[in-house]
Amino acid sequence: MRIEWTDYDTEARGYLVVDTLVSGMATGGTRMRKGCTMSEVEDLARGMSAKTATFGLPIGGAKGGIDFDPKDPRAVDVLTRFCDAMRPFLDRHWVTAEDLGVPQHLIDEVFARLGMRQSYHAAIERSTDPAATTERVMAGLNAHARGGPLGDVIGGYGVAQACLAAAATWGWRTADTTVAVQGIGTMGGGAAWYLHDAGMTIVAVADAEGTLYDPNGLDIPALLGTRNAYGEIDRTRVPAHVQQLPRDAVLSTAVDILVPAAVSYALRGDNCAHVDARVVVEAANAATTPDAELDLTARGIAVIPDFVANAGAVAWAWWLLLGYVGDDPDDSFDRLRSEMTDKVGGLLATWEPAQGPLRWAADASTGRGRVATPIHIP
Repeated sequence: MRIEWTDYDTEARGYLVVDTLVSGMATGGTRMRKGCTMSEVEDLARGMSAKTATFGLPIGGAKGGIDFDPKDPRAVDVLTRFCDAMRPFLDRHWVTAEDLGVPQHLIDEVFARLGMRQSYHAAIERSTDPAATTERVMAGLNAHARGGPLGDVIGGYGVAQACLAAAATWGWRTADTTVAVQGIGTMGGGAAWYLHDAGMTIVAVADAEGTLYDPNGLDIPALLGTRNAYGEIDRTRVPAHVQQLPRDAVLSTAVDILVPAAVSYALRGDNCAHVDARVVVEAANAATTPDAELDLTARGIAVIPDFVANAGAVAWAWWLLLGYVGDDPDDSFDRLRSEMTDKVGGLLATWEPAQGPLRWAADASTGRGRVATPIHIP
């Protein structure tokens, strides 16, 4: 199902795509960026179906998108009007959350403005005790974890575990493994923090202003501490010895692991030849175009697809809704680490480039075509 919406106050265009329904429900975040298209949202909705199937979640896949600059002072009002227009779906069928340009706290503010409990509203309303479920969800989202509020960092933690699982599968020493991260917002910043915490060397990070590079390793916690609301590092607080390079230089940095965690389609046929990594871990949704993925695979570079690598956030959200985890961050971290290690390790253990992109094997193992079963949310 595809819905296109026009905001007559600003002429912004909004899109909702429901790719699959399971038990009458679908899940997927809402993004806002200038230039967002219906086809982009379609790709992302398909990816959400793959994510939920990969982790065996009782939910289908959907996605929302708004073609508007999130830095525009009118952005919150545009997001509010979009959610109000989509309310028939948000009330009963579509569970949404943060995505590019829309942090979780902002979409929750919009839902509160519209009189809904929280962005998981459609699932919460199906629960046995909506008030208790809301309390559990909010406690989990706001639980204090190493690195920040659990709801903000869990997705990046999952990406970091995908990277660590790849390194372990191939016998790389953690301390000798180098990483470059494109995009250091919620997902990329979280991944960088937990990889640095685990002992990997982050030699390059990029935001909208450019790439920061230090072959000896960046002080990730210090740099992340200077970010503004849009995930951009304060250049006046960057140490003098750190090299400041063009934004796309991060993609060609010689590293073991490249983590594209910014916009969709960052790796394309016209730039993938510059990638100098041994594995690409897709923290961004649809980070690699199909032609680029084929080219990278032909060069022996594994691309761990988004619907595995960055699915930790949606998996955790549903574990929280279903009561499998609560407000203890260690429980959430342990479960996600175990799941991600098994999935990534299993995919890479027998993979050879001649078999084609890793995505093909991952897609074959997702178990799509599930029989819809009733969702019980306590």
